[in-house]
Amino acid sequence: MHDALIDRYIACWNATDAAERRGLVAATFTEDAAYRDPMLQGEGHAGIDGLIAAAQQHFPGLRFRRRGGADAHHDVLRFAWDLGPEGAAPIAGGTDMAVVAADGRLAAVTGFIDFAPKGE
Repeated sequence: MHDALIDRYIACWNATDAAERRGLVAATFTEDAAYRDPMLQGEGHAGIDGLIAAAQQHFPGLRFRRRGGADAHHDVLRFAWDLGPEGAAPIAGGTDMAVVAADGRLAAVTGFIDFAPKGE
């Protein structure tokens, strides 16, 4: 169950078609969900969709991918991700902590950057 949720979360970040991305965000996040990392933050579906679109503009052509499985206990998930060109070594990666709502969607995500290009 958690791996499917994380895969959908990663799909949100990779969906460059705005309508597809909005649908994935709605299926993955609660209406009042919050996202924050050292560079971006947003609330609700529109805020999260907007920050994902901004990240895609900042890193054109790069794709997110899940690194390993999810750790979970109670309503909290921890999972790792990489960002890089398709089929190549990642240029950035991080670990996210997420709270899962009763309906199985994400209520909050806090992202941590494990490595990134200098200046990012």
